[in-house]
Amino acid sequence: MKKVKVNQDLCIGCGACQAIVDSIFQIGENGLAETKEETNTMDTMEEELKSEVMDALEGCPTSAIYIEEQEEQKKEEQ
Repeated sequence: MKKVKVNQDLCIGCGACQAIVDSIFQIGENGLAETKEETNTMDTMEEELKSEVMDALEGCPTSAIYIEEQEEQKKEEQ
């Protein structure tokens, strides 16, 4: 599963990503961008939204936005 993420160490809180696609990005209490967990899964996004996310990724002045591959967690059998 692919997730949109923001590297908090690189983010300067300029808000460019939120301006491009505010359904995915928000400015957190610390003044830095973060993704909304309920909407940041690339696998379930419509193509237009994926395109907007890629615009935000490419437009980030500090390259703080990235796509992370995550394995789905499986319930352990007991």
